[in-house]
Order: sequence, then C-alpha cells, then structure tokens
Amino acid sequence: MGLLLASTPVGPMGTGIGGGVELTLRNLVQELQRRGETVDVLAPAGSMLPAANVIAVPGDAHPFAQNDPWDAPIQLPTDSVLARMWDWVRRHQHGYDLVVNFAYDWLPFYLTPFLQIPVLHFVSMGSLQASLDRMLAQTAVRFPGTLGVYTRIQAQSFAFTQHQPQSFRVLGSGIDLSLYEYRADAGPQLAWVGRIAPEKGLEDAAAVSARLDREVWVMGKMQDEAYWQRIQQDFPTAQLIYTGFHDTTNLQSRLGQCQALLMTPKWVEAFGNVAIEALACGVPVISYARGPHRNCRHQETGFLVEPDNLDSLCQAVAQVPALRRDRCRRQAEREYSLEALGDRFQDWFATVRRT
Repeated sequence: MGLLLASTPVGPMGTGIGGGVELTLRNLVQELQRRGETVDVLAPAGSMLPAANVIAVPGDAHPFAQNDPWDAPIQLPTDSVLARMWDWVRRHQHGYDLVVNFAYDWLPFYLTPFLQIPVLHFVSMGSLQASLDRMLAQTAVRFPGTLGVYTRIQAQSFAFTQHQPQSFRVLGSGIDLSLYEYRADAGPQLAWVGRIAPEKGLEDAAAVSARLDREVWVMGKMQDEAYWQRIQQDFPTAQLIYTGFHDTTNLQSRLGQCQALLMTPKWVEAFGNVAIEALACGVPVISYARGPHRNCRHQETGFLVEPDNLDSLCQAVAQVPALRRDRCRRQAEREYSLEALGDRFQDWFATVRRT
C-alpha cells in the first residue's frame, strides 16, 4: 500500500506546461521516495519523471483554468485525459492508502465522495471560477483537513475561508538545493522565467529592457506565440533574448549568470517556484507584491514593488548591485529545502491516515 499522486491534466510531466505545480510534484516525489514511501504518479501520456513509476494515461489535455471567466460553465474535452485518469483511480483505488490530487479542476473534487479511500487535494492556484470555489467549499466541509495550498495569502483568496479559516493546510514549496549552483558574480543581464502567456506579464519586462537598455533573458514554455509576437511589435527596442524551456540543469546555469530575476504577474499566482530557484543560485528577485509573490526579503534578497508600476520596477533594478547574493542562497537553504517540504507533506498525510 502506498501513495498515488494524480498530476495536472494540462500537459505531460516534463514538458513545462504544468508550470510550478509540475516542479512541486517532481520534487515531492523525489523526497518521499528518499524517505521510503511507495509512490506512483498518474499523469498524461508522454510524461517523463526520472526514477518514478509513472502510470501514463492517454486523452485530450485540459485548458488552463486561469484563461476562463469567473462564471465559466463546467466543460470537459471530448476525450478528457482527466476523466480517464480518475476512472483509473476508481478502478485501482484499493491498491493505495491515499490519493493526492494535483489537478486544479472541478472533476476530482466532485468525484471525491464516490471513492472509498481518502483523497487529498493540493490546490495550486487562487480563486478563479465560481464552480471551482463552490466545490472546494463543499470539500472543506465534508472532508475537513484534505485541502492543501502553497501559502496562506493564496488560501485567503477563496471567499469561503472567511467563515472557514482552517479550511486549508499551508504546505509551501521546496527544491533540491544540490541541483542549484551558487554564483557570487553575474553579468548585467536580467532574467524572466515563466510560461509565455498574457497572465505572466512579460510585456512589463520588455518595457524595463527598453527603458534601461538592458538585456533580458527570457526562459520558459512558449505557450502563446501570438502574445510573444505582439510584445516584439510593441517594444521594438527591447532586448529580449528567448532561450527556450530548460530542464533544471540548464535553467539554473543560465539563471545564475543574471543580475536579477524579474517577476511581473498580472494575476494572483499561488507561489512562484522560480523565485526560490533564483534565490538558490544567489540571484535577487524583483517581484510585484501581488498575492503570495513575497518569496524574497524586501531590500535584503530582492525588492517587492507596487504591481504594474514600471517606474518602481526600474528603480529596483538600479538598486540590485547593493544586495548581497550570498544572502539569497542562505534564505533558500533556510526556508525552501526538500527536507522541509517533505516534513510538511508527510505530516499532512499522517493526519489524514490517522483519521
């Protein structure tokens, strides 16, 4: 008997489509296996997860929840990979003592009461849609203690927490620090890392590049080519160097060469794993103070600036040379190790297993 971790349905593991939740899942599997847990991962066909037992399921990927309006109706692709995954869970549930859902989608929450083993849900985003919020609220009442989030600020984005403040277990994030090389020095270029999609706000990094005449290395999955082309047209003098989507080894190597990381989200993200990856390399983080994007320590390991304020963003870039890169690495070591992540998740699992 062991754990079954059900992945996000937006794309195969290892492609970067799943963003931060994909990284969290991969790191968690690594740490749980190190601790002797038996772990299987249920994921879309084509997924790659080194040293893990991946159960690959075919089917159509799901769209990103953040692209839908608040009152969007519940919809499934014609041959939903998520529906296939949870049918697999139904048929094989008795081979596990716990299922952990990483999909931010209505279906797994709806199906939870129909399963005969405990289901935990790691909620990877804030409040986005009425139908999802309603289903999370019902789950919190019927199965208390089974909802987890990255941060308390993320949890507070759900209106029902005003009446149910203990609905979520705060679990944070963590990375394998041994994979990230600390760099004491860096070039003048800045970094921007994330999916190339409108909600990530890459146009603000382009504006900084144009204003300051600074090169910005752009790294991440090219999700929206039309959006990328629009930025090129709107900021013709910006020096955006797109280097593609990278595995951890190549990402940390490129990221570590940069003077600072720019984080410019246009929506309330749950965490922002790339921030702790940057800190691990010794790279200060300049982030909009929007939602949980407060991974750095203001004026010590980076700067938190007013959201959408380009003047403040540019001023923060000018102040980066005064920061000490070794303090960035030390913050990552203190707060974001895999050991700390494993402790928090195993304590969550143990609580549910006892009940």
